[in-house]
Amino acid sequence: MKICLLNLGCKVNQYEIDGMYEKLSKHHEVTENLEPADLYIVNTCAVTNEAEKKSRQIISKITKINSDAQIIVCGCASENNPEQFLDKKNVTAVLGNANKGKIEAYIGLKGCYVDDLPTKYEDDLMVTKVRTRGYVKIQDGCNSFCSYCLIPFLRGRSRSRSLKSITFEARKLSKTCKEIVLTGINVSDFRLDNKKALPELLYALRDLPCRIRLSSMEVGAISDDFLETVSSMPNFCPHFHLSLQSGCDKVLREMNRHYTTADFFGKVEKIKKYFKNACISTDVIVGFPTENDDDFEKTLSFVKKMKFSDIHYFAFSSRPYTRVANLSQLNGGVIRERERKLEKIKRECNLEFRKSNIGKPLEVLVEKVDDEVSEGLSENYIRCYVKGHYKENTMLRVMPKAIYRDGLECEVLSVKTKHKKQLTSV
Repeated sequence: MKICLLNLGCKVNQYEIDGMYEKLSKHHEVTENLEPADLYIVNTCAVTNEAEKKSRQIISKITKINSDAQIIVCGCASENNPEQFLDKKNVTAVLGNANKGKIEAYIGLKGCYVDDLPTKYEDDLMVTKVRTRGYVKIQDGCNSFCSYCLIPFLRGRSRSRSLKSITFEARKLSKTCKEIVLTGINVSDFRLDNKKALPELLYALRDLPCRIRLSSMEVGAISDDFLETVSSMPNFCPHFHLSLQSGCDKVLREMNRHYTTADFFGKVEKIKKYFKNACISTDVIVGFPTENDDDFEKTLSFVKKMKFSDIHYFAFSSRPYTRVANLSQLNGGVIRERERKLEKIKRECNLEFRKSNIGKPLEVLVEKVDDEVSEGLSENYIRCYVKGHYKENTMLRVMPKAIYRDGLECEVLSVKTKHKKQLTSV
């Protein structure tokens, strides 16, 4: 049987698709490209209305490719509302977020199998062979219940994977890939023996022969203990994606975010003391229902002050069950104008960050080669371009020379052959 795996949404979803790929490819032909297949498995997203809409639209795209295809739907959109998929002609089975590791058991079954969310981490997916960059899921669920967010209702309460399981998978992965990204619904809440323990986990990965990168974090996880641990790691990538959501304290309270702008600023300043050239990026929600013009101007002033390396912004999307679901939405034109203003600052900040890296050596993991130009990401998350054909999964030491496309044009100084700073000159 040929099976096509399709992912919509976050890095956690991608990890789960990678795990399904490894499990299913032992007995089936498996692809992640949208192409003719006998069975399609779609891991859906529901973080916004638009994400849920795309999760429905992919079903139509599949049936145009193969009108007789079987389709299994799983993930957040089907956890939220399984009925939106059950009436689709080709959908045979609908799961939620439980039992993804047992996906093979649902092949050939028909009906709805949205079970209760697990209270313990489901450790039945494993990814051990990935080229270039691999994801390792360390945690699932969230206890924060931000007033706009549906995810705790769809993923359940926070639960962490065992240290033994994480390190086993990471060591396996490090034999084939040069970078591992630790991911989860709320990475900052990783726990051992019910105590927050992200520094302990990172310390356990300090000797792996690959880079270690963290996905999105909450600013509350930034502490001296955490920073002392990661700054001592030769393989840690100084890339901190800290979700801000608003630069206005009033709006932060209404969002049920548990920090102030002063707290956020202080934590970022602490990072800069340990890492002079760190990438510090963020998320901002535009058009929260209670956000007035003055509130938004405070956000603009704060992001200018922070000089983020990059800013990901999203228009507010009302989600069912959340505390602000019934509040009146802001005018679409107002939201678009605010996005336009934030986009301008985003571009300015990103350009300034890239310029600040010119003349400073970086290490780049080659991911793609096109027309004799090799490209990849630096340890501090800048896309770098070099002339020449270097194999995918090669680590280069480069010197940035100029702004180029969405990143930097660089000159290759050496090719890295081993993890601990052993370089071959070119």
